[in-house]
Order: sequence, then structure tokens, then C-alpha cells
Amino acid sequence: MSELPAPSLIHARGLTKRFGGFTAVDAIDFDVAPGESFGFLGPNGAGKTSTMRMIGCVSPVTNGLLTVMGMDPAKQGPLIRARLGVVPQLDTLDVELTVRENLSIYGRYFGLSRAEVSRRADELLDFAQLTERADDQVEPLSGGMKRRLTIARSLINEPTVLLLDEPTTGLDPQARHLLWDRLYRLKQRGVTLVLTTHYMDEAEQLCDRLVVMDKAKIVAEGSPRALIEQYSTREVTELRFAPGIAETLDGQLDGLAERIEHLPDRVLLYADDGESVVAAAHARGLQPEAVLVRRSSLEDVFLRLTGRSLIE
Repeated sequence: MSELPAPSLIHARGLTKRFGGFTAVDAIDFDVAPGESFGFLGPNGAGKTSTMRMIGCVSPVTNGLLTVMGMDPAKQGPLIRARLGVVPQLDTLDVELTVRENLSIYGRYFGLSRAEVSRRADELLDFAQLTERADDQVEPLSGGMKRRLTIARSLINEPTVLLLDEPTTGLDPQARHLLWDRLYRLKQRGVTLVLTTHYMDEAEQLCDRLVVMDKAKIVAEGSPRALIEQYSTREVTELRFAPGIAETLDGQLDGLAERIEHLPDRVLLYADDGESVVAAAHARGLQPEAVLVRRSSLEDVFLRLTGRSLIE
């Protein structure tokens, strides 16, 4: 007999959020499995944060079904929140307190004893690599340290689900990679991660599965690799031509690739074998100034699904 699939930790059907006449989340369906790292990927204003706020029981559902750990946020919000860890987009640390005090005071909100809070704080300071800064005030810490402290604080109640809204926005590459490492360790411990991001490399690094949101709807769902296979080709060839040349090509690239995209500074040709595209272009007498053949990425998928125009 095959095993029955584990019940969803988060289950949404027709989930909708409206603010007056504005629909922020438009009847979306998704499930998050226990122990999974699940991502909401999308441009600003796509509805990611509104969805996270409903899951976090701080914004009521307008329409549709949402259960979190088998419970109804409308009726059992406090019980759900007690088992959630939340890392908001902006750090909400008390900058006048020390690093340890930020953990200790937050732990007391969950009714933990002083001894238990102290024990967990020591563990989390070590996990976040902040033990040496435990007695320092928060204000002078770097952005990366503050972000690690925010994540450590969100774990004080040993949550079943950790919600992370844009966890590495504004951090330098070293701080981002250290944070990714900490999140990966949490996942190995069995913590379910739900995150929003508009960084494609972050989604590829952290997410087992993700949905792409655009204009309040889900437009694609799958693992990063499956989405690339479905919406892009194995490779992308980038050709850069001298100024004014690209506009005079007049169909000379036709048939070289499955899909061709003309950008202001280069032409992208989507095909499974990028080198053969380059050879075919040269055979037609084309002389690009620069050529790059690379593997398709989640960014190619994202831009195809949501467009390249800037949404404010």
C-alpha cells in the first residue's frame, strides 16, 4: 500500500484579500507541506505580503478558505500565532536594548520561564553567530547582524512554521549567503519555511517549490527546475551588436531559436543548444560585438511571466 500524502500545513483555496475596491490577492490556491521551503515570488505589488499577512493571522481573509496547521485563522488566530515565527520585511528590534535583551523580552511574550528563555537565547545567539555581541546594544549592529537577530528572535518559541517576508532585502552578498546558510540549517531541522522574495537567486537557493504571483494572481507553480523546464529553454544566447545594428537586422535572426527577445542593449535567443545558435548566426554573416551563452535561470522564467516593465 502506498503511503497517504501528509496533510498540508497551510491550505488555501480561492484565497482573496480586498481593501475596499482594490483586490490585493485574487482567489489563489496553494498548499505548503510540512518541512517544505515554499516561496512566493513576484514583483512589488503582486500580492505576496498580503498573502503572508493572512497566513500570519494579522490580516483577515476577505473570501475563500485558509487553514494554517489545520486551524482557522479567523477563530484560532492566537493558537496559530503561538506556533508561528514571523520575520517581517523591516526589522522591528528594540534598538536601545542589548542583543540578548531583545531575545529575552520577546520570549516572555510566549509565557516561557526565565530559565527556558535564557537557555533558548544562548542557543539562538550561537545559531545566529551573535554570541560575542550578546551584551552590545542593537543600534550599532550591521544590517546583516540585525537581520540575523530578527530571525533568531522569531525562533524563540520554537515555531512549526517560519514566515519570512523579503528576508535579505538590502543586505550585501556576504550577509545574504550567511543568512541563506542559517535558513538551510533550519530546514534541515524540520522547520517549514514560507518566504516572499523578488530575488531569483534566493528563490533558486532556498525554495523546494514556489509560486509566481503577478497582479494578485498565481501565474505559475513548481520547483525552480521544473519552472525553468516549462517556461524557458535549456540555454540562452545573448548577442550584443554595435549601436544601431540591432535595428537593421530585419528578420536575419528568424528561425535561429525557439524564442527571440529584443532588448535595448542586446538580443536574447532561447534554445537548448546555445553554441549552435552562435554558429548559425555567424553562418548568416552576423557579427555581434559580444556573445554570451548561459544556462536558463529562474529570472528568465520570471521576466517571461511577469514582463520587464517596472511596476511601481
